[in-house]
Amino acid sequence: MALLPLVQKPLTPFPSSNISNKPKPKTQMSLNFTRRTTLILCPAISINLLSKQQNANAFDFRITVPDQTLEEAEDGIKNHAKNLLQVKELFEGESWKEGQKALRKSSALLKQDMYTIIQAKPGIQRPELRKMYSILFNNVTKMDFAARDRNVPRLWECYDNIVIALNNLMSRLL
Repeated sequence: MALLPLVQKPLTPFPSSNISNKPKPKTQMSLNFTRRTTLILCPAISINLLSKQQNANAFDFRITVPDQTLEEAEDGIKNHAKNLLQVKELFEGESWKEGQKALRKSSALLKQDMYTIIQAKPGIQRPELRKMYSILFNNVTKMDFAARDRNVPRLWECYDNIVIALNNLMSRLL
């Protein structure tokens, strides 16, 4: 019975707590998002951000342009292969950044053309062509890294591998 008067007393906040009925003055502007506004804003913002496509100086990972036909790919493949081999002149002149930009641009276009042509080939031929395609573009990536690091022996080794792989692949595709 001795506990009964203690329980019936009104609870007071601890002295260290800041609980009060007075509204706090706003010193900073704060945003209070409810679940509903978050559900509305997030998809709208993400669609807006994803719809703006900006290309940096990096590899273009789009495999094929949807409207590219087999004829367009066959017309462009020789020119893009020639552009890929012309990066040698830039690297010989030690124009590292320009060489990397040219390498990335020409390899991306060549990759689209080759992928379109490989997809048009019969199913039995595709695995071997895809393997050769992989070897070619793995060497392009290695060459890009060698140019970034200014590793000249590795760069020329990759360039030689690219020439061999490109000749093998072009003879099979055309």
